[in-house]
Amino acid sequence: MNARPDFPSYLAEMKWRGFFEQCTDEAALAELMAAGPVTGYAGFDPTADSLHIGSLVPIMGLLHLQRHGHRPIAIVGGGTAMVGDPSGKTELRRLLTVDDIDRNLAGIRAQLGRFLRLGDGPGDGLMVDNGDWLRDKSYIDFLRDVGRHFSVNQMLARDSVKTRMETGLSFLEFNYMILQAYDFLVLNRDHGCRLQVGGSDQWGNICSGIDLCRRLGRAEVYGLTYPLIMTAAGEKMGKTAAGAVWLDADRTSPYDFFQYWVNVDDRDVGRFLRLYTLLPPVRVQELEALQGADSRQAKQVLALEVTALVHGAEAAQAALAAARAAFGGGGDAASIPASVHTAADLAADGLALIDVLVSAGLVESKGEARRLVRQGGVRVNGEAVADEQRRLVAADVQDGRIVLQLGKKRHHHLRIEG
Repeated sequence: MNARPDFPSYLAEMKWRGFFEQCTDEAALAELMAAGPVTGYAGFDPTADSLHIGSLVPIMGLLHLQRHGHRPIAIVGGGTAMVGDPSGKTELRRLLTVDDIDRNLAGIRAQLGRFLRLGDGPGDGLMVDNGDWLRDKSYIDFLRDVGRHFSVNQMLARDSVKTRMETGLSFLEFNYMILQAYDFLVLNRDHGCRLQVGGSDQWGNICSGIDLCRRLGRAEVYGLTYPLIMTAAGEKMGKTAAGAVWLDADRTSPYDFFQYWVNVDDRDVGRFLRLYTLLPPVRVQELEALQGADSRQAKQVLALEVTALVHGAEAAQAALAAARAAFGGGGDAASIPASVHTAADLAADGLALIDVLVSAGLVESKGEARRLVRQGGVRVNGEAVADEQRRLVAADVQDGRIVLQLGKKRHHHLRIEG
Protein backbone atom coordinates (compact mmCIF):
# COMPACT_ATOMS: atom_id res chain seq x y z
CA MET A 1 0.00 0.00 0.00
CA ASN A 2 1.34 3.45 -0.88
CA ALA A 3 -0.31 6.86 -1.00
CA ARG A 4 2.89 8.86 -1.44
CA PRO A 5 4.29 9.23 -4.99
CA ASP A 6 7.74 10.29 -3.74
CA PHE A 7 8.41 7.02 -1.90
CA PRO A 8 7.54 3.37 -2.61
CA SER A 9 6.53 2.79 1.03
CA TYR A 10 6.30 4.24 4.51
CA LEU A 11 9.46 2.42 5.56
CA ALA A 12 11.33 3.79 2.54
CA GLU A 13 10.40 7.33 3.56
CA MET A 14 11.38 6.65 7.15
CA LYS A 15 14.84 5.58 5.98
CA TRP A 16 15.34 8.49 3.60
CA ARG A 17 14.26 11.06 6.16
CA GLY A 18 16.43 9.63 8.92
CA PHE A 19 13.74 8.18 11.20
CA PHE A 20 14.72 4.54 10.89
CA GLU A 21 16.91 3.20 13.71
CA GLN A 22 15.82 -0.39 14.47
CA CYS A 23 12.93 -2.62 13.46
CA THR A 24 11.98 -5.91 15.07
CA ASP A 25 11.17 -7.61 11.74
CA GLU A 26 11.48 -5.22 8.81
CA ALA A 27 10.63 -7.73 6.08
CA ALA A 28 7.44 -8.91 7.79
CA LEU A 29 6.36 -5.36 8.63
CA ALA A 30 6.96 -4.23 5.04
CA GLU A 31 4.82 -7.10 3.76
CA LEU A 32 2.05 -6.27 6.23
CA MET A 33 2.03 -2.59 5.28
CA ALA A 34 1.97 -3.41 1.57
CA ALA A 35 -1.16 -5.53 2.09
CA GLY A 36 -3.32 -2.77 3.59
CA PRO A 37 -3.62 -0.09 6.25
CA VAL A 38 -1.73 -0.77 9.47
CA THR A 39 -2.49 0.84 12.82
CA GLY A 40 0.57 2.11 14.68
CA TYR A 41 1.03 4.10 17.86
CA ALA A 42 3.45 6.33 19.73
CA GLY A 43 3.22 7.42 23.35
CA PHE A 44 3.54 10.88 24.88
CA ASP A 45 3.99 11.36 28.63
CA PRO A 46 2.19 14.41 30.08
CA THR A 47 5.06 15.63 32.25
CA ALA A 48 4.19 19.24 31.31
CA ASP A 49 1.20 21.01 29.78
CA SER A 50 3.07 21.29 26.49
CA LEU A 51 5.27 19.10 24.37
CA HIS A 52 8.67 20.40 23.29
CA ILE A 53 10.57 19.93 20.04
CA GLY A 54 12.08 16.69 21.33
CA SER A 55 8.58 15.26 20.72
CA LEU A 56 8.53 16.35 17.08
CA VAL A 57 10.26 13.18 15.83
CA PRO A 58 7.53 10.78 17.05
CA ILE A 59 4.86 13.30 16.01
CA MET A 60 6.29 13.51 12.50
CA GLY A 61 6.59 9.72 12.43
CA LEU A 62 2.83 9.41 13.08
CA LEU A 63 2.09 12.14 10.57
CA HIS A 64 4.01 10.27 7.86
CA LEU A 65 2.24 7.05 8.83
CA GLN A 66 -1.11 8.73 8.18
CA ARG A 67 0.09 10.31 4.93
CA HIS A 68 0.90 6.82 3.65
CA GLY A 69 -2.67 5.71 4.29
CA HIS A 70 -2.11 3.99 7.62
CA ARG A 71 -3.84 4.73 10.92
CA PRO A 72 -1.98 6.54 13.73
CA ILE A 73 -2.80 6.34 17.41
CA ALA A 74 -1.35 8.93 19.78
CA ILE A 75 -1.50 7.64 23.33
CA VAL A 76 -1.17 10.16 26.14
CA GLY A 77 0.05 8.61 29.36
CA GLY A 78 -2.46 9.64 31.96
CA GLY A 79 -1.75 6.33 33.68
CA THR A 80 1.96 5.78 33.06
CA ALA A 81 2.74 9.38 34.05
CA MET A 82 1.80 8.42 37.60
CA VAL A 83 4.85 6.12 37.58
CA GLY A 84 7.34 7.92 35.33
CA ASP A 85 9.42 6.52 32.49
CA PRO A 86 13.03 5.87 33.62
CA SER A 87 14.28 5.59 30.01
CA GLY A 88 17.06 8.06 29.32
CA LYS A 89 16.89 9.50 32.86
CA THR A 90 19.57 9.44 35.54
CA GLU A 91 17.25 9.95 38.48
CA LEU A 92 13.63 9.58 39.57
CA ARG A 93 11.24 11.97 37.87
CA ARG A 94 9.22 14.32 40.05
CA LEU A 95 5.93 12.59 40.80
CA LEU A 96 2.91 14.48 39.52
CA THR A 97 -0.50 14.73 41.14
CA VAL A 98 -3.57 13.49 39.29
CA ASP A 99 -4.70 17.11 38.85
CA ASP A 100 -1.31 18.04 37.37
CA ILE A 101 -1.48 15.13 34.94
CA ASP A 102 -5.04 15.89 33.84
CA ARG A 103 -4.17 19.54 33.27
CA ASN A 104 -1.13 18.54 31.22
CA LEU A 105 -3.20 16.07 29.19
CA ALA A 106 -5.53 18.83 28.04
CA GLY A 107 -2.67 20.91 26.65
CA ILE A 108 -0.99 17.98 24.91
CA ARG A 109 -4.21 16.73 23.30
CA ALA A 110 -4.74 20.12 21.68
CA GLN A 111 -1.20 20.14 20.30
CA LEU A 112 -1.33 16.63 18.83
CA GLY A 113 -4.59 17.50 17.11
CA ARG A 114 -2.76 20.09 15.00
CA PHE A 115 -0.66 17.42 13.31
CA LEU A 116 -2.96 14.42 12.95
CA ARG A 117 -6.36 14.06 11.34
CA LEU A 118 -8.42 12.60 14.16
CA GLY A 119 -11.93 11.18 13.97
CA ASP A 120 -14.03 8.16 13.06
CA GLY A 121 -13.63 8.22 9.29
CA PRO A 122 -11.44 5.97 7.10
CA GLY A 123 -7.79 6.68 7.83
CA ASP A 124 -8.60 8.98 10.73
CA GLY A 125 -6.29 8.70 13.72
CA LEU A 126 -7.13 8.19 17.36
CA MET A 127 -6.02 9.84 20.55
CA VAL A 128 -6.37 7.74 23.68
CA ASP A 129 -5.39 8.00 27.35
CA ASN A 130 -3.92 4.95 29.03
CA GLY A 131 -5.28 6.25 32.30
CA ASP A 132 -8.63 4.90 31.09
CA TRP A 133 -7.41 1.32 31.59
CA LEU A 134 -4.59 1.73 34.11
CA ARG A 135 -5.78 4.05 36.87
CA ASP A 136 -8.53 1.77 38.18
CA LYS A 137 -6.68 -1.49 37.61
CA SER A 138 -6.37 -3.71 40.68
CA TYR A 139 -2.69 -4.20 41.51
CA ILE A 140 -3.18 -7.83 42.57
CA ASP A 141 -5.18 -8.65 39.45
CA PHE A 142 -2.59 -6.89 37.29
CA LEU A 143 0.25 -8.91 38.81
CA ARG A 144 -1.62 -12.18 38.33
CA ASP A 145 -2.83 -11.44 34.79
CA VAL A 146 0.15 -9.54 33.36
CA GLY A 147 3.12 -9.48 35.74
CA ARG A 148 3.55 -13.26 35.71
CA HIS A 149 4.54 -13.11 32.03
CA PHE A 150 7.64 -10.99 32.72
CA SER A 151 11.06 -12.37 33.57
CA VAL A 152 12.96 -10.23 36.07
CA ASN A 153 16.22 -11.37 34.45
CA GLN A 154 15.07 -10.11 31.07
CA MET A 155 13.83 -6.83 32.57
CA LEU A 156 17.20 -6.24 34.26
CA ALA A 157 18.92 -6.77 30.91
CA ARG A 158 16.89 -4.02 29.19
CA ASP A 159 18.92 -0.85 28.60
CA SER A 160 16.30 1.39 30.20
CA VAL A 161 16.80 -0.53 33.46
CA LYS A 162 20.47 -1.51 33.17
CA THR A 163 21.69 2.06 32.66
CA ARG A 164 19.96 3.13 35.87
CA MET A 165 21.29 0.40 38.13
CA GLU A 166 24.40 2.39 39.11
CA THR A 167 22.52 5.57 40.05
CA GLY A 168 19.54 3.73 41.50
CA LEU A 169 16.18 2.63 40.14
CA SER A 170 13.05 2.73 42.28
CA PHE A 171 10.63 -0.18 42.33
CA LEU A 172 7.99 2.26 41.09
CA GLU A 173 9.99 2.99 37.91
CA PHE A 174 10.86 -0.70 37.49
CA ASN A 175 7.16 -1.32 36.84
CA TYR A 176 6.99 1.17 33.96
CA MET A 177 8.09 -1.40 31.38
CA ILE A 178 5.19 -3.68 32.32
CA LEU A 179 2.68 -0.83 32.07
CA GLN A 180 3.89 0.22 28.63
CA ALA A 181 3.82 -3.37 27.42
CA TYR A 182 0.24 -3.64 28.64
CA ASP A 183 -0.64 -0.54 26.60
CA PHE A 184 0.42 -2.35 23.43
CA LEU A 185 -1.70 -5.35 24.40
CA VAL A 186 -4.78 -3.17 24.99
CA LEU A 187 -4.33 -1.22 21.74
CA ASN A 188 -3.85 -4.43 19.79
CA ARG A 189 -6.93 -5.97 21.38
CA ASP A 190 -9.23 -2.94 21.11
CA HIS A 191 -7.97 -1.21 17.96
CA GLY A 192 -6.04 -3.82 15.98
CA CYS A 193 -2.78 -1.95 16.55
CA ARG A 194 0.17 -3.86 15.03
CA LEU A 195 3.03 -1.36 15.34
CA GLN A 196 4.65 0.67 18.10
CA VAL A 197 7.09 3.46 17.27
CA GLY A 198 9.30 5.46 19.61
CA GLY A 199 12.79 6.73 20.36
CA SER A 200 15.67 4.29 20.47
CA ASP A 201 15.66 4.48 24.28
CA GLN A 202 12.26 2.75 24.12
CA TRP A 203 13.58 -0.37 22.37
CA GLY A 204 13.46 -2.55 25.48
CA ASN A 205 9.96 -1.40 26.42
CA ILE A 206 8.73 -1.99 22.87
CA CYS A 207 10.20 -5.50 22.80
CA SER A 208 8.49 -6.26 26.11
CA GLY A 209 5.17 -5.18 24.62
CA ILE A 210 5.71 -7.38 21.59
CA ASP A 211 6.44 -10.36 23.84
CA LEU A 212 3.30 -9.70 25.88
CA CYS A 213 1.11 -9.42 22.76
CA ARG A 214 2.43 -12.77 21.57
CA ARG A 215 1.92 -14.47 24.94
CA LEU A 216 -1.50 -13.11 25.87
CA GLY A 217 -2.99 -11.93 22.59
CA ARG A 218 -1.43 -14.50 20.27
CA ALA A 219 -0.77 -11.53 17.97
CA GLU A 220 2.20 -10.81 15.73
CA VAL A 221 3.11 -7.16 16.26
CA TYR A 222 6.13 -5.04 15.43
CA GLY A 223 8.34 -2.27 16.75
CA LEU A 224 10.24 0.53 15.02
CA THR A 225 12.53 3.00 16.78
CA TYR A 226 13.78 6.42 15.77
CA PRO A 227 17.27 7.71 16.58
CA LEU A 228 17.61 10.12 19.49
CA ILE A 229 18.41 13.40 17.80
CA MET A 230 21.54 15.27 18.82
CA THR A 231 22.88 18.41 17.16
CA ALA A 232 26.13 18.35 15.22
CA ALA A 233 27.73 20.02 18.24
CA GLY A 234 26.77 17.00 20.38
CA GLU A 235 24.02 18.78 22.30
CA LYS A 236 20.55 17.49 23.04
CA MET A 237 18.03 18.72 20.51
CA GLY A 238 15.94 21.68 21.62
CA LYS A 239 18.03 23.00 24.50
CA THR A 240 18.80 26.73 24.74
CA ALA A 241 20.06 29.13 27.38
CA ALA A 242 16.42 29.76 28.31
CA GLY A 243 15.59 26.05 28.57
CA ALA A 244 13.50 23.80 26.34
CA VAL A 245 11.93 24.97 23.09
CA TRP A 246 8.21 24.33 23.61
CA LEU A 247 5.40 23.81 21.11
CA ASP A 248 3.10 26.04 23.18
CA ALA A 249 3.19 29.64 21.96
CA ASP A 250 2.80 30.91 25.53
CA ARG A 251 5.96 29.06 26.60
CA THR A 252 8.06 29.67 23.48
CA SER A 253 6.78 32.44 21.24
CA PRO A 254 6.47 31.72 17.49
CA TYR A 255 9.22 34.28 16.96
CA ASP A 256 11.66 32.53 19.33
CA PHE A 257 10.61 29.19 17.88
CA PHE A 258 11.38 30.48 14.37
CA GLN A 259 14.71 31.87 15.54
CA TYR A 260 15.74 28.52 17.01
CA TRP A 261 15.53 26.89 13.58
CA VAL A 262 17.14 29.80 11.73
CA ASN A 263 20.13 29.52 14.06
CA VAL A 264 20.81 25.78 13.83
CA ASP A 265 24.30 24.65 12.94
CA ASP A 266 24.98 24.60 9.18
CA ARG A 267 25.84 20.91 9.53
CA ASP A 268 22.34 20.13 10.78
CA VAL A 269 20.24 21.91 8.16
CA GLY A 270 19.90 19.09 5.63
CA ARG A 271 19.18 16.48 8.29
CA PHE A 272 16.57 18.70 9.95
CA LEU A 273 14.87 19.49 6.63
CA ARG A 274 14.35 15.76 6.18
CA LEU A 275 13.19 15.09 9.73
CA TYR A 276 11.08 18.11 10.57
CA THR A 277 9.43 19.19 7.31
CA LEU A 278 7.14 17.62 4.72
CA LEU A 279 9.15 18.97 1.79
CA PRO A 280 9.60 16.49 -1.08
CA PRO A 281 13.05 15.00 -1.74
CA VAL A 282 13.75 17.17 -4.78
CA ARG A 283 13.23 20.39 -2.81
CA VAL A 284 15.21 19.13 0.19
CA GLN A 285 18.13 18.16 -2.03
CA GLU A 286 18.09 21.58 -3.70
CA LEU A 287 18.37 23.23 -0.29
CA GLU A 288 21.02 20.76 0.90
CA ALA A 289 23.19 21.77 -2.07
CA LEU A 290 23.35 25.43 -0.98
CA GLN A 291 26.74 26.43 0.39
CA GLY A 292 28.28 29.35 2.25
CA ALA A 293 26.09 32.43 2.57
CA ASP A 294 23.40 30.80 0.42
CA SER A 295 22.78 28.22 3.17
CA ARG A 296 20.94 31.00 5.02
CA GLN A 297 18.11 30.46 2.55
CA ALA A 298 17.90 26.79 3.53
CA LYS A 299 17.73 27.73 7.21
CA GLN A 300 14.96 30.22 6.53
CA VAL A 301 12.94 27.59 4.65
CA LEU A 302 13.49 25.16 7.53
CA ALA A 303 12.32 27.74 10.08
CA LEU A 304 9.25 28.68 8.02
CA GLU A 305 8.20 25.09 7.40
CA VAL A 306 8.55 23.91 11.00
CA THR A 307 6.97 27.04 12.47
CA ALA A 308 4.04 26.70 10.06
CA LEU A 309 3.55 23.06 11.07
CA VAL A 310 3.51 23.91 14.77
CA HIS A 311 1.93 27.38 14.87
CA GLY A 312 0.31 27.83 11.45
CA ALA A 313 1.37 29.60 8.26
CA GLU A 314 0.22 33.04 9.46
CA ALA A 315 2.35 32.86 12.62
CA ALA A 316 5.33 31.66 10.59
CA GLN A 317 5.08 34.61 8.19
CA ALA A 318 4.70 37.02 11.13
CA ALA A 319 7.84 35.56 12.73
CA LEU A 320 9.72 36.02 9.45
CA ALA A 321 8.55 39.66 9.22
CA ALA A 322 9.58 40.28 12.82
CA ALA A 323 13.00 38.78 12.18
CA ARG A 324 13.52 41.08 9.20
CA ALA A 325 12.52 44.07 11.32
CA ALA A 326 14.86 43.05 14.13
CA PHE A 327 17.82 42.71 11.81
CA GLY A 328 17.32 45.83 9.73
CA GLY A 329 15.55 44.28 6.76
CA GLY A 330 12.21 45.99 7.13
CA GLY A 331 9.11 44.15 8.28
CA ASP A 332 6.87 44.27 11.32
CA ALA A 333 8.38 44.05 14.81
CA ALA A 334 5.03 43.26 16.46
CA SER A 335 5.80 39.53 16.73
CA ILE A 336 9.10 40.02 18.57
CA PRO A 337 8.61 38.73 22.15
CA ALA A 338 7.89 41.58 24.53
CA SER A 339 6.97 42.31 28.11
CA VAL A 340 5.37 45.43 29.52
CA HIS A 341 6.73 47.69 32.25
CA THR A 342 5.61 51.09 33.47
CA ALA A 343 7.61 54.28 33.54
CA ALA A 344 7.42 54.07 37.32
CA ASP A 345 9.38 50.81 37.20
CA LEU A 346 12.30 52.73 35.71
CA ALA A 347 12.20 55.59 38.21
CA ALA A 348 14.94 56.04 40.79
CA ASP A 349 17.32 53.07 40.50
CA GLY A 350 15.35 51.36 37.71
CA LEU A 351 15.35 47.61 37.08
CA ALA A 352 18.27 45.23 37.45
CA LEU A 353 19.11 43.87 34.00
CA ILE A 354 19.88 40.44 35.47
CA ASP A 355 16.40 40.26 37.02
CA VAL A 356 14.74 41.37 33.79
CA LEU A 357 16.51 38.69 31.75
CA VAL A 358 15.12 36.05 34.11
CA SER A 359 11.59 37.47 34.39
CA ALA A 360 11.36 37.81 30.60
CA GLY A 361 12.20 34.12 30.23
CA LEU A 362 15.38 34.80 28.28
CA VAL A 363 17.45 32.76 30.74
CA GLU A 364 16.59 30.24 33.44
CA SER A 365 18.56 31.78 36.31
CA LYS A 366 20.46 34.82 37.48
CA GLY A 367 23.66 32.78 37.32
CA GLU A 368 23.06 32.10 33.64
CA ALA A 369 22.35 35.79 33.06
CA ARG A 370 25.60 36.84 34.74
CA ARG A 371 27.56 34.30 32.72
CA LEU A 372 26.15 35.69 29.47
CA VAL A 373 27.01 39.26 30.50
CA ARG A 374 30.60 38.22 31.34
CA GLN A 375 30.88 36.58 27.92
CA GLY A 376 29.65 39.70 26.14
CA GLY A 377 26.44 38.00 25.04
CA VAL A 378 23.95 40.62 26.24
CA ARG A 379 23.14 43.91 24.52
CA VAL A 380 20.84 46.77 25.49
CA ASN A 381 19.68 48.87 22.53
CA GLY A 382 22.48 47.36 20.47
CA GLU A 383 25.30 48.12 22.92
CA ALA A 384 27.15 45.29 24.65
CA VAL A 385 26.80 45.16 28.44
CA ALA A 386 29.97 44.54 30.48
CA ASP A 387 28.64 45.34 33.96
CA GLU A 388 26.68 42.60 35.75
CA GLN A 389 25.15 45.30 37.95
CA ARG A 390 23.71 47.18 34.94
CA ARG A 391 20.28 48.67 35.62
CA LEU A 392 17.65 49.74 33.12
CA VAL A 393 16.52 53.33 33.64
CA ALA A 394 14.33 55.90 31.87
CA ALA A 395 17.25 57.07 29.72
CA ASP A 396 17.36 53.62 28.08
CA VAL A 397 13.87 54.00 26.60
CA GLN A 398 13.88 54.58 22.83
CA ASP A 399 10.61 54.93 20.92
CA GLY A 400 8.70 53.57 23.88
CA ARG A 401 10.80 50.45 24.35
CA ILE A 402 14.11 49.00 25.45
CA VAL A 403 15.58 46.41 23.09
CA LEU A 404 17.36 43.46 24.72
CA GLN A 405 19.48 41.08 22.69
CA LEU A 406 21.08 37.75 23.66
CA GLY A 407 23.76 36.47 21.36
CA LYS A 408 23.40 37.38 17.72
CA LYS A 409 19.80 36.41 17.14
CA ARG A 410 17.52 36.52 20.19
CA HIS A 411 15.59 39.74 20.76
CA HIS A 412 13.14 40.86 23.43
CA HIS A 413 11.44 44.25 23.75
CA LEU A 414 10.53 45.91 27.02
CA ARG A 415 7.55 48.06 26.16
CA ILE A 416 7.27 51.01 28.53
CA GLU A 417 3.77 52.30 29.22
CA GLY A 418 2.41 55.05 31.43
